[in-house]
Amino acid sequence: MSKDVLLNDAIHFKEVRCVGDGGEQFGIISSVEALKIAHSQGLDLVLISASAKPPVCKVMDYGKFCYQSEKKQKEAKKKQKQIEIKEIKLSTQIAQNDINYKVKHAREFIEAGKHVKFKVVLRGRENNDPKAGLAVLQKVGEMMSDIANADKEPKMEGRFVMWLFVPQKK
Repeated sequence: MSKDVLLNDAIHFKEVRCVGDGGEQFGIISSVEALKIAHSQGLDLVLISASAKPPVCKVMDYGKFCYQSEKKQKEAKKKQKQIEIKEIKLSTQIAQNDINYKVKHAREFIEAGKHVKFKVVLRGRENNDPKAGLAVLQKVGEMMSDIANADKEPKMEGRFVMWLFVPQKK
C-alpha cells in the first residue's frame, strides 16, 4: 500500500494502544508487548495513528490488508464515470447553414450524454476584438438552450473563444 507505514520492529514507542484484527482491545501496553502479541498470532503490528496519545497500533495481516485496499481502489475506479468532451470548431466567418449542421451534430452528442465544447478560432485582427467570436457562440447558445445547459459563460483562451455545454438533468 504505502511505504511510509511503520510495521513490527520499526515501531519504537514506550506505550501504544493496541487493537486486535477482530476488533478486540488489548489496551495500553508497551510496544514490545504488542509486538509479542502480534508474533504469537502470526500477524503484523501496524501503526495506524502516530499522532494519537498514546499512538494506536493494530494487529493484522498487513499483506492481506494491502491486497484488500488495492482491490477496493480498483473497484472504485471501475465505477467512476468518464466524462467525454466532444470539441466542435467554428470560425467567425461561418455561414448560418454551417452553424446549423454543426449544432445538429452537437445535439446528437448531447443526447448520447457527452459534453460538447464549441471553440471559435480567432485569426489575425480578430484577436484584438473577440466580439465576432462571441456573436457566433451566442447563436449556438440559443440553438442549444432547449437540450443542454451552458457551463459558465464563454471564455477567451489564447486565440480561441470557448463555451462548454452539458446535458440537461432529467
